Amino acid sequence: MTDAKKWAAATESAIREGRHFKTAEAKKHTLAEMVDRYIKDVLPTKPKQATKQQQQLEWWKNKIGSYALADITPAMIVQYRDELASGETYRGTPRSPATVVRYMAALSHAFTIAVNEWQWLEDSPMRKVKKPKESRGRVRFLDDVERERFLAVCQQSTNKQLYLCVILALSSGMRQGELMGLKWQDVNLKDGFIILHETKNGERRRVPLAGHGLELLREHAKVRRLDTDLLFPGTIHAHKPIDLRKPFENALQAAQINDFHWHDLRHCTASYLAMNGASLAEIAEVLGHKTLAMVKRYAHLSDGHVSNVVASMNAKIFGGV
Repeated sequence: MTDAKKWAAATESAIREGRHFKTAEAKKHTLAEMVDRYIKDVLPTKPKQATKQQQQLEWWKNKIGSYALADITPAMIVQYRDELASGETYRGTPRSPATVVRYMAALSHAFTIAVNEWQWLEDSPMRKVKKPKESRGRVRFLDDVERERFLAVCQQSTNKQLYLCVILALSSGMRQGELMGLKWQDVNLKDGFIILHETKNGERRRVPLAGHGLELLREHAKVRRLDTDLLFPGTIHAHKPIDLRKPFENALQAAQINDFHWHDLRHCTASYLAMNGASLAEIAEVLGHKTLAMVKRYAHLSDGHVSNVVASMNAKIFGGV
């Protein structure tokens, strides 16, 4: 009788505070239902990330989709987080901490929507689950000898677009997706700049064009195809960007360059900027980063520039001492 009275009092209190029926909702809906609704209603508003996040959410659904939301605990998510971390990608390589974080972020946002908008839960179990620590990120860039050797091979490639695309990537810091998605209406060859409408951080970015890259692009404009707006259309399907993966890999092999990926061209841009005296804020502006956190990895490359700045300041304020 005492226990029954306690239960009744706790239940009445939960009803008055609006917590009781939320708990009931959590018992009525499974994680699979939450994932399906999220994919149907939310992912269409995130077109750039939809395919990847659907794949990530389907992984969670396959593992714990049959459980009611009320039965999903932080300990359960930790168990599958660790299983995810010990698994392999579809390429057969170990999953990195960064990949595990992305999987967790996709599930976490689904839980957040279920809590705040659908009111299927009182709170997200993800709030008590620790994310694996991501590495600072690699900085792989081509030294002067490697760069000259690689560009010479690209220039001799049977793929006529490879050299231009590599030069533009090196000189602008554009991501591969940004570069391959370029359309002629977004390119100003007269004043030397490109407007990127679709970027990773969701903001438009103005990309300066100068020097060799601008000259090559002006030449490329003279032979542009008229059946597409893309700067670099595919050979078979003009409405799809060209696929340079194989020509790029062949060029790396021919130039005897190891441990290098297309995204590392972006690291090259940042590294060259740092070594030529650009501040971290300037590098962030070129690359399109909102904060300096992502570019701090290049700080050691600009040590000489920082030393010169400090020396100049000291000469100015203590010069007469």
